Amino acid sequence: MNSGSSLDLQSSDKNSNMHKATAEEARATLKTQETQIGSCSEAGGEISLSQPAEERKKQQKAIEHTGEVQNEIDLMNKPVKKKRSKLIAKIPNFWVTTFVNHPQMSALLGEEDEEALHYLTRVEVTEFEDIKSGYRIDFYFDENPYFENKVLSKEFHLNESGDPSSKSTEIRWKSGRDMTKR
Repeated sequence: MNSGSSLDLQSSDKNSNMHKATAEEARATLKTQETQIGSCSEAGGEISLSQPAEERKKQQKAIEHTGEVQNEIDLMNKPVKKKRSKLIAKIPNFWVTTFVNHPQMSALLGEEDEEALHYLTRVEVTEFEDIKSGYRIDFYFDENPYFENKVLSKEFHLNESGDPSSKSTEIRWKSGRDMTKR
């Protein structure tokens, strides 16, 4: 009997959430329609809806132009980034010090994570050719007692609908060193 009432509560919660979502969608639709009506221009008694479409086209062109300019800047910065990477490589424990002293990162790191970061030698961020689609972060490691990988990568993507996703290198842990099982 208890499990039945629990299921009923869950069903009730799902219906309530569905009604909330539907109400929120309706409010969003009304707001969009109000915005479109408010931005329409009257011309000789007729309402023209072409203005918002033209504005969207202008915005899209500006975004594309911004991406092109950013790609050019990235190309120009490559030699500077390469030189910076060589200088950083000469500083002992640079990356572990950087992560441990970063307020948000340090809160995520355990003692063993910090030990593994002593083997981190380089970090590279590569933006995909289409800057809007995402980027990859590569973490380069020296031989270490924790995992076999020399490079660990994390990719971040935005799909066409704007939803974020990510994927990572599978870590090949050395025997007994899997930090995720502690």
